[in-house]
Amino acid sequence: MALKVVLFDIDGTLIDTGGAGARSWAWAFQHLFGRSADIGEHSNAGMTDPNVARETFRQVMGRKPTGGELTRLLATYLSVLPDYVASSAGYRVLPGVERLLERLTEGGLLLGITTGALEAAAHAKLGRARLNHFFLVGGYGSDSDDRVALTRTAMRRAELLLGHSLAGGEVSVVGDTPLDIAAANGAGAVSVGVASGRYSPTALREAGADHVLGALTEPFPLLPES
Repeated sequence: MALKVVLFDIDGTLIDTGGAGARSWAWAFQHLFGRSADIGEHSNAGMTDPNVARETFRQVMGRKPTGGELTRLLATYLSVLPDYVASSAGYRVLPGVERLLERLTEGGLLLGITTGALEAAAHAKLGRARLNHFFLVGGYGSDSDDRVALTRTAMRRAELLLGHSLAGGEVSVVGDTPLDIAAANGAGAVSVGVASGRYSPTALREAGADHVLGALTEPFPLLPES
């Protein structure tokens, strides 16, 4: 079955912000609540932004956030994220990304995003590298706390754009964490793990990835010439 849509995770798959996201969360907690917060201590890679906010708040503040506190925290995080991304000395596009995106686009594939990040955060992270124009649809942490559900949202949006339904084998999801793999498999897409983040190829295979790459410089699966 010919591949028609490729959905990408962002952090650790396409780019590394050099800690810009963590610094933005820390600033938001300090500004709003006068508390130090390190999301790395309270969340796991691949979690949605709303869940990162809830879990970090619970552990730092000792209780669940109210709805108003959660929305203020997310909005404050978003208010500084673009500046932290723009000034991050460690920001980088990961190897092979730009060439792969160009190649897939030139081949007529529809590209999209599937990420736990809020939609505005996703575009802020991609904007510095001028990558947003590659991605026509997406599923985001602002769509659902459930990674499977937001991946399905991206797939539905792709169907609306293309004007027809898609079979699972026509959609590939690329990510660097076991949560990305679980989301792809749960949504019925072909899962491609890339060991460009903190997880090894072995860990991604054990998570159930259909294909595993060491980096996006390697031949991309499911393409005729690969």
